[in-house]
Amino acid sequence: MVIDILHPGKAIVPKKEIREKLAKITHFAGSKTTGFGMIYDSLDYAKKNEPEHRYARHGLYEKKKTSRKQLKERKNRMKKVRGTAKVNVGAGKKPKE
Repeated sequence: MVIDILHPGKAIVPKKEIREKLAKITHFAGSKTTGFGMIYDSLDYAKKNEPEHRYARHGLYEKKKTSRKQLKERKNRMKKVRGTAKVNVGAGKKPKE
């Protein structure tokens, strides 16, 4: 859906404010802003179809944090093996039974 928002006397309008007003479906007047938005029937349907970075912006998804050093070490370990063995290298250590 393409959205045209008119906002008199304001240079820009915060995205949070736009989301709130779209939820209420009110009339805008004044200066104009054009944007693109997607509206879903439910949160589950949105999570199924949208990429993770979009709902991470709204606090609905937490990305796992790994340190930069761990990523580089894993990359270098994977260089030493070939084929499907790379999957095992990236998995980490197996717990002792």
